[in-house]
Amino acid sequence: MKTDWFRRVATGVLALTLVASRPVAAHVDYVTEGSGDPVDVVEFLLAVLSEPLNVALLVAGGVGVGVATAGWLRYGDHLRDVTVIRRTLRSYQPYLGWLLRLATGLPLMGAGFGGYFFTPSVPVEARLVQITLAFLLLFGLATRLAAGAGLVVYAVGLATQFPTLLLASEYVAGFLGILVVGPGQPSADLLLRRLVLTDGTIMSRFRDAPTVPGLLSKAGVEKGVAPLLIRVFLGFNFAYLGVTQKWLNPGQSLQVVEKYGLTAVLPVAPEMWVFGAGLGELVVGLCILTGTFTRSAAGAGFLILTTTLFGLPDDPVLAHVTLFGLTSALLITGSGPLAIDRSVIPALRARFSTAGHVDAAATPTD
Repeated sequence: MKTDWFRRVATGVLALTLVASRPVAAHVDYVTEGSGDPVDVVEFLLAVLSEPLNVALLVAGGVGVGVATAGWLRYGDHLRDVTVIRRTLRSYQPYLGWLLRLATGLPLMGAGFGGYFFTPSVPVEARLVQITLAFLLLFGLATRLAAGAGLVVYAVGLATQFPTLLLASEYVAGFLGILVVGPGQPSADLLLRRLVLTDGTIMSRFRDAPTVPGLLSKAGVEKGVAPLLIRVFLGFNFAYLGVTQKWLNPGQSLQVVEKYGLTAVLPVAPEMWVFGAGLGELVVGLCILTGTFTRSAAGAGFLILTTTLFGLPDDPVLAHVTLFGLTSALLITGSGPLAIDRSVIPALRARFSTAGHVDAAATPTD
């Protein structure tokens, strides 16, 4: 009786999500053929949550994360190593634009030559557009204009390839980050800018011409908002992929587990493998999205991507370069504005501190 009730409720809750995600093949398409044996989502969830061992593992994992979080809040700021790491990461800020350009331009170039539109799940010949934008980004020429054009191209593609193109939503984070941060150094734009600002040069005649940074500044958009924009779309991407490719597409994900013999690596049921992988991506995505322990979440995301890189040998690495770059960018910037790291976490850290002298209003260290 309880099982039937749970089935009806879960089916109703998942119905709308299934409608939106059913056409989505997700990143498991890159390493599998076909959609695998059909697996009912509710049956899949029941198979995971009705097994006592699986529930025990999930509870133990939750307790472990809770203990680790409490320990981090209590002792994290007292470790000299952590302070040095944070200070060193912040020193990489001048190269943030370059990092974002590489992380977005390289896979975009690969998409153009590979014959697909942002994601291998959308095979479309758009070589000229994508390669041109990628060249401008990589060279750092008309960088902000290229990033804006990339957003427009992606939006047009999303309108015709929804929801499949959501698989590549990390590009939105990359384009927005570049648009706000700018080309960084080294870049052709920076070289041209120095020519403009140097007296006596031919380019100095254009010194009073309006610039994209000036227009953005007038609109109230400053570089400090870049981490927020990156967080929103990168966090969404992790969470979306975790739910749609693992929980709502269990048949194909189970095919991946079988293909690579993942149960031999970690001896749990295949269903638990898929559920746990989806849960990990969802938690990382939500932490990044909300700005909760941002650097730690970004590091966890980087670790997930690295594990995939070495664990799935025929996975197209180039399609994940943007995710690698964006998680690295958040390691440098931290949470940015409108983040739990800047509101709740300092207060919790003050509460956990034995000395009780941690300033809750101080700049957070995430």
